[in-house]
Amino acid sequence: MQAFPASHPSPVLDARALSKLHWRCRRGLLENDLFIEQFFLRHEGELTVFHAEGMGALMDLADNDLLDLLLRRKEPSGALDLPAVHTVLGMLRDSGAIPAHGV
Repeated sequence: MQAFPASHPSPVLDARALSKLHWRCRRGLLENDLFIEQFFLRHEGELTVFHAEGMGALMDLADNDLLDLLLRRKEPSGALDLPAVHTVLGMLRDSGAIPAHGV
């Protein structure tokens, strides 16, 4: 489990903010949805404003660009080269597209 860096303290998301984040993360590409679904299953209770900022930046990407990052074909650069993006991307990659229950 990866938390936000100590230099970036951030409050945990309340139910309304978490609901908005879920809505914001809806994607058109199934592969991205699988990563995102597992991310929320594993980290939903610990997500902070810092994480929401990173996730928001990633959700601004086109589906194929996001998938390239998730599959480690690319790394964040330019405007995406931010601590929040790196943290959330690491959490998404660690969550993977494999269901948490192992099926």
